[in-house]
Amino acid sequence: MSNPKAVIFGCSGPDLTSAERAFFHTADPLGFILFERNCNNPGQVRDLVASLRDCVGRSDAPVLIDQEGGRVARLKPPQWRAIPPMGRIGALAARDLAAGREAAFAAARLIAADLENLGIDVDCAPVLDVPAPGAHGIIGDRAFGGDPKLVAELGRSYGNGLLAGGVLPVIKHIPGHGRALVDSHQDLPVVDLHRGSLEVTDFAPFRALRDMPWAMTAHVVYRAYDSKAPATTSLRVISEVIRGHIGFEGLLITDDLGMKALSGSLASRLKAALAAGCDLGLHCSGKLAEMEEVTAAAPPLTELAKRRLGRARAFKQRPEPADTQSLAAKLDSLMARLAA
Repeated sequence: MSNPKAVIFGCSGPDLTSAERAFFHTADPLGFILFERNCNNPGQVRDLVASLRDCVGRSDAPVLIDQEGGRVARLKPPQWRAIPPMGRIGALAARDLAAGREAAFAAARLIAADLENLGIDVDCAPVLDVPAPGAHGIIGDRAFGGDPKLVAELGRSYGNGLLAGGVLPVIKHIPGHGRALVDSHQDLPVVDLHRGSLEVTDFAPFRALRDMPWAMTAHVVYRAYDSKAPATTSLRVISEVIRGHIGFEGLLITDDLGMKALSGSLASRLKAALAAGCDLGLHCSGKLAEMEEVTAAAPPLTELAKRRLGRARAFKQRPEPADTQSLAAKLDSLMARLAA
């Protein structure tokens, strides 16, 4: 394996600029993440994905996207299919667990079919957060619901649907964003609940899916473990909770380093996250000056991170045959039961 930098970058638009090509070639990030600004139509996205990988000279460079379903979908109609929010699937599962599991698998399998067709191989989903009453709506219906066991059941089906389609899932936001009273894009959420309650609620779905290949951290302070640092930059939370109690052994990536929940320069944020135990930093804006700052602070992948990356890649499989029309019809039929 080559020695890429421990960072994932976005880019500014649907096509790479000459400056971006030169930068990515020199910076050599491990991989990339796409947003709606990067996605106009299938042919254009396939070309962009190929160009990104060509910049770093690695055909297996991970290309990520947030394609959850519902309101968090970077690929939108009419070019790509709409998938219901996970909260709707959770509502179905509350009535009929088997139907909910089937719907979660079908939704993820359809998403995987779209992504695999574009060359995108990592999806930042499923959301395993457990929303608490009164929490900020940033999670809301992105989550399957408020029952940790149900979230774990549906998260497993969703993750399996992605894997069946040749796409690696990223469980998020570990160890749990569901109690946040503010949006971590704008402010730093603080959770005061004691350890015992956190373990049986917020942490439980992540523990149930600890075998998944990738996970994304929460920019949330858990005062029961660390009174100041959010999980992303907290050695105690990562070692005691994420790697300890939860037992996650896969590749750990930060949520976006540019979010306002984090403090300090972008370089200091990356350094703090890696020092705390994250394997990778994520920088999403696609702004070249910011990426240059992050790159200056980004070390190569550690040997441990390389092993975790290899473990994650071992999950990748050739997509199982799927009749997407039949899957879409089945998903529609299942979701129609909510209106009955």
